[in-house]
Order: sequence, then C-alpha cells, then structure tokens
Amino acid sequence: MTKKKVAAEGGEAPKKTVKKAAPKKAVKVEGHGGVKVAKKSATKKPAKSKSKKAAEADARVKLFWGVFSPTMKRVAVFHYHEKKLAEKKAKDMSDGKSPHFVAKIKEAIDTTA
Repeated sequence: MTKKKVAAEGGEAPKKTVKKAAPKKAVKVEGHGGVKVAKKSATKKPAKSKSKKAAEADARVKLFWGVFSPTMKRVAVFHYHEKKLAEKKAKDMSDGKSPHFVAKIKEAIDTTA
C-alpha cells in the first residue's frame, strides 16, 4: 500500500527516519580566551603502505642458437647473430642421416663480478 492509501483508510503512514549530523567538536583556542568550533575534515590521509622487500632481480639470460640431434643432444652452439651458420651446420650434419635441427637456447649470465 502507498502512503496515500494508508492515510485515506485512517491508518498512519510510516514515519521517515532522518539521519542527524554528528555534533561538531569544540576546541579551546589559547590566547584568545574563546571557544572555536572545528570543522571535520572531508578527506582522509591515505594510509602509509608498508615497505615491501626488494624483489629478487630476474636472472639475466643470453640467447644462443643450438644445433640438436634427433635424440635431443646438443651438438653445437652459436651466438644469436650467427643463425645462418647454425642452420648450415644442421643441414651438413643431416646429409643422408637423421635430421638435425636448430633451436634457441637461453643461458644465465653471472652478473656478480
């Protein structure tokens, strides 16, 4: 039922609840002898985050080309810019035999020197 129907039937409509504002705090001001009303600050200061431990640095890696046999044994390793040489080596080793292939190899670099 709506409020109008309840009022028309003789019953009382439910009362609205009104939220009252919080009372302001009184602060004594020295030197002036009076009382001053302090306003609530609307903004909160952001909470200080706890300092995180320094994350371990990722290990640095260097990329190489590796020539592998069909049994996954590494036959030769070439620097990354020498891909053509690695492919040539794989082709030479594959002549008349089982095929060799070239794949990328990542090796960690020791930075503590």
